[in-house]
Amino acid sequence: MHTLRNRITALLAVLAAAGGLALLGMSNAVAAHPTTGQKPTIVLVHGAFADGASWNPVTERLHRRGYTTVAVANPLRGVASDAEALDTRLAAIDGPVVLVGHSYGGAVMTNVKARSPKVKALVYVAAFAPAAGESAAQLAAKYPGSTLGDTLAPVALPDGSKDLYIKPSVFRQQFAADVPARETALMASTQRPIRDAALNEASGTPAWASIPSWFLLAGADKNIPVRAQRFMADRAGARATATVDGASHAVAVSRPNAVVDLVLRAAA
Repeated sequence: MHTLRNRITALLAVLAAAGGLALLGMSNAVAAHPTTGQKPTIVLVHGAFADGASWNPVTERLHRRGYTTVAVANPLRGVASDAEALDTRLAAIDGPVVLVGHSYGGAVMTNVKARSPKVKALVYVAAFAPAAGESAAQLAAKYPGSTLGDTLAPVALPDGSKDLYIKPSVFRQQFAADVPARETALMASTQRPIRDAALNEASGTPAWASIPSWFLLAGADKNIPVRAQRFMADRAGARATATVDGASHAVAVSRPNAVVDLVLRAAA
């Protein structure tokens, strides 16, 4: 009995030592790849002819699932300066972040410089994901199908550039054909213009080259043809691509559940 007790004691000592080494190794791994279990903040970047309220249906659903959201005010003045404004906002957020961009907002988040471990994922919602040197205008014209140019109403600015609006009379058919007419009338009245130079500004080094990306494609988009959206998703090596058949460019308003489902996949 004494001998058996000694053997058990010795075995426990060996296991304890092994466990200590294993625990030490685990500690090192955690230090190298921290996993706090903290839910990321979902940062939503609107595009042209819209504002932060365009994310309201998505925001409401994310709140019900316990996520904190920030719908940034995208200046719509130029890719580099708008990305700098986004970087400033990200710097004030604690913990991990999932960036979600719609339309031109995708080009802005593609140029974000805060490529620290804070930004965990990029979600493109009917959005531009340019490579270095590309502009949003080039990508919109890469495949046939965009009718945006014919619907624009320019307003001259003092510096010689132009603010671009969508004519209210055609806003619904161009931008949000699957959204009720009463709602699109409000969207047309409250749309924010984009400076023409922003659509033609060359993009920088893409964030999607180093940060995992997810793409939602709007099947009936008249601003960014779905073929162009699919091309960008394939080029970025998207972790997942979801196509919403029949969805207009305003897919976050008309099909918020589809957007939220993809955001949750990226956040997980």
